[in-house]
Amino acid sequence: MKVMRKIGVTVIVALMAAGLSGCSYNRFVGQEEAIKTQWAQVENQLQRRNDLIPNLVETVKGIAQQEKDVFGKIADSRAKLAGAKTTEEKIEAANDQSSALARLLVVVENYPQLRSNEQFARLMDELSGTENRIATERMRYNERVQAYNTSRRSFPSNVTAGIFGFKEYPLFNAPPEAERVPRVDFGGQKP
Repeated sequence: MKVMRKIGVTVIVALMAAGLSGCSYNRFVGQEEAIKTQWAQVENQLQRRNDLIPNLVETVKGIAQQEKDVFGKIADSRAKLAGAKTTEEKIEAANDQSSALARLLVVVENYPQLRSNEQFARLMDELSGTENRIATERMRYNERVQAYNTSRRSFPSNVTAGIFGFKEYPLFNAPPEAERVPRVDFGGQKP
Protein backbone atom coordinates (compact mmCIF):
# COMPACT_ATOMS: atom_id res chain seq x y z
CA MET A 1 0.00 0.00 0.00
CA LYS A 2 2.78 2.38 0.91
CA VAL A 3 4.53 1.61 -2.34
CA MET A 4 1.36 2.36 -4.33
CA ARG A 5 0.91 5.61 -2.46
CA LYS A 6 4.51 6.67 -3.20
CA ILE A 7 4.09 5.80 -6.85
CA GLY A 8 0.81 7.74 -6.97
CA VAL A 9 2.36 10.82 -5.36
CA THR A 10 5.36 10.58 -7.71
CA VAL A 11 3.08 10.35 -10.74
CA ILE A 12 1.02 13.33 -9.57
CA VAL A 13 4.16 15.40 -8.91
CA ALA A 14 5.57 14.38 -12.30
CA LEU A 15 2.33 15.36 -14.06
CA MET A 16 2.23 18.69 -12.25
CA ALA A 17 5.88 19.36 -13.13
CA ALA A 18 5.21 18.39 -16.73
CA GLY A 19 2.19 20.71 -16.85
CA LEU A 20 4.16 23.57 -15.39
CA SER A 21 7.10 22.80 -17.66
CA GLY A 22 4.92 22.97 -20.78
CA CYS A 23 3.87 26.50 -19.89
CA SER A 24 7.46 27.49 -19.22
CA TYR A 25 8.65 25.98 -22.48
CA ASN A 26 6.28 28.10 -24.55
CA ARG A 27 7.17 31.20 -22.54
CA PHE A 28 10.90 30.55 -23.10
CA VAL A 29 10.36 30.14 -26.84
CA GLY A 30 8.45 33.42 -26.97
CA GLN A 31 11.07 35.20 -24.88
CA GLU A 32 13.91 33.90 -27.03
CA GLU A 33 12.17 35.12 -30.17
CA ALA A 34 11.60 38.51 -28.56
CA ILE A 35 15.31 38.68 -27.66
CA LYS A 36 16.33 37.81 -31.22
CA THR A 37 13.94 40.41 -32.65
CA GLN A 38 15.19 43.06 -30.25
CA TRP A 39 18.80 42.21 -31.09
CA ALA A 40 17.94 42.70 -34.77
CA GLN A 41 16.73 46.20 -33.84
CA VAL A 42 20.04 46.90 -32.12
CA GLU A 43 21.86 45.73 -35.26
CA ASN A 44 19.59 47.92 -37.44
CA GLN A 45 20.56 50.98 -35.45
CA LEU A 46 24.25 50.04 -35.51
CA GLN A 47 23.99 49.67 -39.29
CA ARG A 48 22.22 53.02 -39.50
CA ARG A 49 25.12 54.60 -37.67
CA ASN A 50 27.62 52.85 -39.95
CA ASP A 51 25.76 54.09 -43.04
CA LEU A 52 24.80 57.55 -41.86
CA ILE A 53 27.70 59.01 -39.96
CA PRO A 54 30.48 58.65 -42.57
CA ASN A 55 28.16 60.10 -45.24
CA LEU A 56 27.27 63.06 -43.05
CA VAL A 57 30.91 63.71 -42.20
CA GLU A 58 31.87 63.65 -45.88
CA THR A 59 28.95 65.95 -46.76
CA VAL A 60 29.93 68.45 -44.12
CA LYS A 61 33.59 68.26 -45.12
CA GLY A 62 32.67 68.78 -48.78
CA ILE A 63 30.43 71.77 -48.16
CA ALA A 64 32.86 73.34 -45.72
CA GLN A 65 35.75 72.83 -48.15
CA GLN A 66 33.77 74.24 -51.08
CA GLU A 67 32.80 77.31 -49.08
CA LYS A 68 36.36 77.70 -47.81
CA ASP A 69 37.73 77.49 -51.36
CA VAL A 70 35.24 80.02 -52.74
CA PHE A 71 35.74 82.53 -49.94
CA GLY A 72 39.49 82.00 -50.10
CA LYS A 73 39.52 82.74 -53.84
CA ILE A 74 37.42 85.88 -53.31
CA ALA A 75 39.74 87.10 -50.54
CA ASP A 76 42.82 86.33 -52.68
CA SER A 77 41.37 88.15 -55.69
CA ARG A 78 40.55 91.21 -53.56
CA ALA A 79 44.10 91.27 -52.19
CA LYS A 80 45.49 90.80 -55.70
CA LEU A 81 43.34 93.66 -57.04
CA ALA A 82 44.32 95.94 -54.16
CA GLY A 83 48.01 95.21 -54.77
CA ALA A 84 47.88 95.47 -58.57
CA LYS A 85 50.03 98.31 -59.93
CA THR A 86 49.81 97.99 -63.69
CA THR A 87 46.74 97.86 -65.87
CA GLU A 88 47.53 94.28 -66.89
CA GLU A 89 47.77 93.25 -63.23
CA LYS A 90 44.49 95.00 -62.48
CA ILE A 91 42.74 93.30 -65.46
CA GLU A 92 44.08 89.91 -64.39
CA ALA A 93 43.04 90.54 -60.76
CA ALA A 94 39.59 91.75 -61.84
CA ASN A 95 39.14 88.65 -64.01
CA ASP A 96 40.20 86.44 -61.10
CA GLN A 97 37.72 88.22 -58.87
CA SER A 98 34.93 87.83 -61.46
CA SER A 99 35.72 84.14 -61.70
CA ALA A 100 35.69 83.74 -57.91
CA LEU A 101 32.39 85.61 -57.62
CA ALA A 102 30.89 83.46 -60.38
CA ARG A 103 31.83 80.36 -58.34
CA LEU A 104 30.23 81.96 -55.29
CA LEU A 105 27.01 82.47 -57.28
CA VAL A 106 27.03 78.80 -58.27
CA VAL A 107 27.45 77.82 -54.64
CA VAL A 108 24.66 80.18 -53.60
CA GLU A 109 22.38 78.75 -56.30
CA ASN A 110 23.11 75.22 -55.13
CA TYR A 111 22.96 76.17 -51.45
CA PRO A 112 20.61 79.16 -51.07
CA GLN A 113 22.12 79.72 -47.65
CA LEU A 114 25.70 78.79 -47.09
CA ARG A 115 25.26 76.27 -44.34
CA SER A 116 28.50 75.06 -42.88
CA ASN A 117 27.35 75.86 -39.38
CA GLU A 118 23.95 74.27 -39.99
CA GLN A 119 25.61 71.19 -41.44
CA PHE A 120 27.87 70.81 -38.44
CA ALA A 121 24.87 71.26 -36.14
CA ARG A 122 22.95 68.69 -38.18
CA LEU A 123 25.85 66.27 -37.96
CA MET A 124 25.89 66.64 -34.20
CA ASP A 125 22.11 66.17 -34.03
CA GLU A 126 22.33 63.05 -36.17
CA LEU A 127 25.19 61.66 -34.08
CA SER A 128 23.24 62.31 -30.91
CA GLY A 129 20.01 60.90 -32.34
CA THR A 130 21.70 57.78 -33.62
CA GLU A 131 23.45 57.14 -30.33
CA ASN A 132 20.14 57.66 -28.49
CA ARG A 133 18.43 55.15 -30.78
CA ILE A 134 21.19 52.63 -30.18
CA ALA A 135 20.95 53.19 -26.41
CA THR A 136 17.17 52.76 -26.50
CA GLU A 137 17.32 49.54 -28.51
CA ARG A 138 20.15 48.24 -26.33
CA MET A 139 18.08 48.99 -23.21
CA ARG A 140 15.06 47.17 -24.68
CA TYR A 141 17.25 44.20 -25.56
CA ASN A 142 18.65 44.11 -22.01
CA GLU A 143 15.13 44.26 -20.56
CA ARG A 144 14.08 41.26 -22.63
CA VAL A 145 17.24 39.36 -21.68
CA GLN A 146 16.70 40.16 -18.01
CA ALA A 147 13.10 38.87 -18.11
CA TYR A 148 14.19 35.71 -19.92
CA ASN A 149 17.19 35.03 -17.68
CA THR A 150 15.06 35.62 -14.57
CA SER A 151 12.42 33.16 -15.82
CA ARG A 152 15.15 30.70 -16.71
CA ARG A 153 16.53 30.72 -13.18
CA SER A 154 13.14 30.72 -11.33
CA PHE A 155 11.53 27.54 -10.05
CA PRO A 156 9.88 25.55 -11.65
CA SER A 157 10.92 27.16 -14.95
CA ASN A 158 14.53 26.31 -14.24
CA VAL A 159 13.59 22.62 -14.55
CA THR A 160 12.19 23.24 -18.03
CA ALA A 161 15.20 25.34 -18.97
CA GLY A 162 17.54 22.57 -17.89
CA ILE A 163 15.59 19.81 -19.63
CA PHE A 164 15.29 21.67 -22.94
CA GLY A 165 18.70 23.37 -22.88
CA PHE A 166 17.60 27.02 -22.72
CA LYS A 167 20.87 28.91 -22.27
CA GLU A 168 21.46 32.25 -20.63
CA TYR A 169 21.61 35.27 -22.95
CA PRO A 170 24.27 37.92 -22.37
CA LEU A 171 23.41 41.50 -21.52
CA PHE A 172 24.64 44.20 -23.90
CA ASN A 173 27.08 46.04 -21.67
CA ALA A 174 28.94 49.10 -22.84
CA PRO A 175 32.67 48.48 -23.36
CA PRO A 176 35.12 50.20 -21.00
CA GLU A 177 36.06 52.61 -23.82
CA ALA A 178 32.52 54.01 -23.65
CA GLU A 179 33.52 55.92 -20.54
CA ARG A 180 35.74 58.14 -22.70
CA VAL A 181 34.24 61.02 -24.66
CA PRO A 182 34.19 60.17 -28.39
CA ARG A 183 36.21 62.34 -30.77
CA VAL A 184 34.91 63.31 -34.20
CA ASP A 185 37.71 64.00 -36.67
CA PHE A 186 37.04 66.18 -39.71
CA GLY A 187 40.17 65.28 -41.60
CA GLY A 188 42.89 65.40 -39.01
CA GLN A 189 42.83 69.19 -38.46
CA LYS A 190 44.33 70.06 -35.09
CA PRO A 191 42.89 72.96 -33.10
